[in-house]
Amino acid sequence: MPELAQTWSEVLPDIRKGVTGVGVWTALNAAVPLTIEDGVLVLGLPPAGADLAGHLRLPQTRRLIESEVGRHFDQPLTLRVIEGTTQEDWSTEKIRDTEKRRLQEQALARAKAQLQAGTSWEGVYEQLSRKFAETPNRSLPQNRAKFFLEAVAIVVQALQETPITDDLQERNYARCIERIAQYAEIPSTIVAVAVLQKSFEG
Repeated sequence: MPELAQTWSEVLPDIRKGVTGVGVWTALNAAVPLTIEDGVLVLGLPPAGADLAGHLRLPQTRRLIESEVGRHFDQPLTLRVIEGTTQEDWSTEKIRDTEKRRLQEQALARAKAQLQAGTSWEGVYEQLSRKFAETPNRSLPQNRAKFFLEAVAIVVQALQETPITDDLQERNYARCIERIAQYAEIPSTIVAVAVLQKSFEG
């Protein structure tokens, strides 16, 4: 970007006047303007001088660089300092950015799924409690049996809507089975078998 290189050489003396410190001056002298892209001014530093990046990111230095270069291009700019002084280095950095965003989105989606799963099974757990509380004469075995069948149906529906894919969901699912077992006075393994059987039927 020849125009940017020319502008940088013109504003550099003014930027140097506004800052102090050997490290900042060294960093400014080593910096190579690479491009302005989407309002971002990209300055590169040679790998040997990568430790100088912190001097360019100092608030006072950053603001001065952004304002001086931005004034010449008549637009607000945000400084980005990268390691490398070629367009290929910037292209590589953008690829890293894309990969980093992809991994962040994956992590966010995974965390969201875990939260939804936890919330979903927590909701089922509470629904089972309400269902039992609403069961009339629940001390009678026939009414506990009716609750048991309805509770199994609730869990089967939850399994269809929220398939078990990780340990957290497995544990939340197990809590629901244990709750049914407690209320219906049936061993939890028998409850689990009933859920599996109804799932296969569906």
